[in-house]
Amino acid sequence: MKPSVLITRKLSDSILNRIRESCEVIVWENEDTPIPRKLLESKIPEVDGLLCLITESIDKELLDKAKNLKIISNMAVGYNNIDVEAATDKGIMVTNTPDVLTETTADLTFALLMATARRLVEASDYLRDGKWQTWSPMLLTGQDVYGATIGIIGMGRIGEAVAKRAKGFNMNILYHNRNRKSDVEQELEAHFVDFNTLLQQSDFVVVMTPYSAETRNLITAEHFKLMKKNAILINSARGGIVNENDLYEALVNNEIWAAGLDVFEEEPVPTDHPLLTLNNVVTLPHIGSASYNTRMKMADLAATNLLMGVNGEKPLNLVNSSVREKY
Repeated sequence: MKPSVLITRKLSDSILNRIRESCEVIVWENEDTPIPRKLLESKIPEVDGLLCLITESIDKELLDKAKNLKIISNMAVGYNNIDVEAATDKGIMVTNTPDVLTETTADLTFALLMATARRLVEASDYLRDGKWQTWSPMLLTGQDVYGATIGIIGMGRIGEAVAKRAKGFNMNILYHNRNRKSDVEQELEAHFVDFNTLLQQSDFVVVMTPYSAETRNLITAEHFKLMKKNAILINSARGGIVNENDLYEALVNNEIWAAGLDVFEEEPVPTDHPLLTLNNVVTLPHIGSASYNTRMKMADLAATNLLMGVNGEKPLNLVNSSVREKY
């Protein structure tokens, strides 16, 4: 009898057909909306495997209904949408999709940095609204990127990839991380500094740290007061790491110059969110890894992890170490 799996969003036919070769597959067919919670709760007791996105909350309440579940394959690098501790207690493997989206997310992060610094979205709207009447010396002047100081909070794979791009712009690279990275320091001439020093000295503060209880509200009002008046905050990691209310106040009070955000604490972000009212904030709908090739690679890796897990093999990207010891 084939194992049964639930896939919470429609993937490409090639990926689904590969899974169907060895599994009975239940798919939420709507590409644009998350699977309804009630449907997820009704299906989870039936399945041996779950392939989900960050839009699904895989919490203890849901996992308590899972009678046969062996693996949760999350199609994302982060997995803060999953109660990993509860899954581990039940002997359920949890996997993610690292590495394959590193360069694409770094591209987007640096693009967001440049768009914010040079006011590209604001300038495009200015032109389209018919406001451009003449060339003016100070019209839509922004901040220089080349030769500026970038401070990267979280020097993981994506942080390193952002630093490589910054090196190409001859930027002075500061970073703060749980552990020092001597190879990064040697290759990119990056400088390890404490958190407050990074905030005080950086022209661009780039948030690249994973989201956890430890990093929730990592940057709040007191931290914005430490930053330069011309500083730009870039967050393409996770919403909730930056306190959004404090960020709004810092921007309207001119404590920092601008912000570029690909992520929000609540997603989709409400259209009446105060940050969306500010011209000096560039906002994106969480598209860090959104290139066609990368999303296909993520789906393929998530499918591989899923298939390995339901067939009793150790998946490629197992994140809960105590379950790993059983294999």
